[in-house]
Amino acid sequence: MLEVSGIRTGYEGVEVVHDVDLAVNEGETVCVLGANGAGKSTMLRAIMRQLPLWSGSVRFLGEVLTDAKAFVPAHHGMGYVPEGRGMLASLTVRENLEMGAYPLRAQASFAANLERVLALFPALMPRLEHAAGDLSGGQAQMLAIGRALVMRPKLLLLDEPTEGIQPSIIKEMARTLKRIRDEKGLSIVVSEQVLSFALDIADRVLVIENGEIVRDDPRDAVDAAQVSKYLSV
Repeated sequence: MLEVSGIRTGYEGVEVVHDVDLAVNEGETVCVLGANGAGKSTMLRAIMRQLPLWSGSVRFLGEVLTDAKAFVPAHHGMGYVPEGRGMLASLTVRENLEMGAYPLRAQASFAANLERVLALFPALMPRLEHAAGDLSGGQAQMLAIGRALVMRPKLLLLDEPTEGIQPSIIKEMARTLKRIRDEKGLSIVVSEQVLSFALDIADRVLVIENGEIVRDDPRDAVDAAQVSKYLSV
């Protein structure tokens, strides 16, 4: 489904991601673990074409997106939840969800897609007309994921979804992501620092260190003690 080959990118001439390869199969959940500054967010932004590639390629569902504009991945079926959630705090929960339906195919089925999102995140139902800025951290993350799901993506990319979330909500989020994968056949890529969360949801776990993928293991082959060493700051 997703093929990332040898990508290099960074900021203002400083290379952050070095020759990264990543492949995601249909219905697979891949977690990319790494400490702060390891290159997780930069990698996802490059895949979403928010950063120019200095070399390498991105291919999604057979389409080459290497030189695509930033709006193109969404129209091809990539949903993205950035670090910090990227909500507009002054808009209502409903308005934020409506923003996720900007591809034409999602606009036409917004009512049905909204119903599906609210079934996954019922806590958002009574908050639809409230400002997004008034939500708790857990509710805000539900909204951010819901906004990406409104467009009914084929691939969902989440950047640090557990950041600032209570442990009980993290467990609920893990259950929801597994439900989405199992019921909808959605492929998921998650960047994370919380190993327990990754092991709960992942089919495969990668580790990124200093902008390079240093481990790529099936979930059942992950050595938690070894991986934990890469997550210490």
